[in-house]
Amino acid sequence: MTAQADRVAEPLVDGPAPSPEPLPAAPPGRRRRHRGAEALRRLVTRPGTVLSALYLLLLVGWVIAPTIFSTHDPLEVAGGSLAPPSSTFWFGTDLNGRDVYSRVVHGARLSLLAGIAAVTISLLVGGLLGMIAGFVGGIVDAVISRAVEVIVSIPGLLLSLAIISVLGFGVEKVAVAVGIAGIPGMVRIARAETLRIVHLPYMDAATASGTRGLTGILTHVVPNASGAIGVVAGIDLGGAILAVASLSFLGFGSVPPTPEWGSQINEGRMYIAGAWWWTLFPSLVAGLTVLSVNRLSRGIGTKEAR
Repeated sequence: MTAQADRVAEPLVDGPAPSPEPLPAAPPGRRRRHRGAEALRRLVTRPGTVLSALYLLLLVGWVIAPTIFSTHDPLEVAGGSLAPPSSTFWFGTDLNGRDVYSRVVHGARLSLLAGIAAVTISLLVGGLLGMIAGFVGGIVDAVISRAVEVIVSIPGLLLSLAIISVLGFGVEKVAVAVGIAGIPGMVRIARAETLRIVHLPYMDAATASGTRGLTGILTHVVPNASGAIGVVAGIDLGGAILAVASLSFLGFGSVPPTPEWGSQINEGRMYIAGAWWWTLFPSLVAGLTVLSVNRLSRGIGTKEAR
């Protein structure tokens, strides 16, 4: 009985068990359909991000080729004074009969480029100082951190106004002032991200192999921190555009009749009761720009986190 049981327990085939056959690969047509379905699913589940990207793409077109998208010359009289929105003047006209829509389109260049310049200044200067503080540590970290804490205690708009009083008026000066005011926040983000990276195990091996100073920052910290810092810079871009428009609204930006969103809102505020379109449409475009930049940046940040 035992011998019979042993014979039953023995495998029917000598040698190792055959490995399962690999599943056949999906045909290229099916893979393309799968990718298309996945893209459609993302479009349905995150329409806000897609709409924000399309709106910002339209603004890029305004910046690159404003004459293609505008309907009239932004500096010349196109119709009657304070004409309401119509099929000829989509956003109406201002006090001098200039087309408000064309001025909004041409004003996108100054407003967006000034915001991008401001974020670039804060990203380069603040990011470098934050990485140095987190990587070097010690007295260097203490000095940079204490200086940042003092500057952060000053409201950003007030600090920008103080810088403009030294540099002078103009959109370029406004961009520099907003960029300098944004440096402390970028320093804190870059320092926190650098401290996270330097405590990773592979950084101990890099330090033991002799990688120190600026070489260590450029080789290890910058590539690993660029994703998170870039997302924060994208979110700060919306705030920079709003700050530039606010300072231009106060009269520190572009000089009339140069079209710019903040200055257009300032020009129309005295006529808001009878010519609401003069202020409303530039305000809507500026607000939608800030919301779209923030929405797209947060969407990218969520993808990076995953």
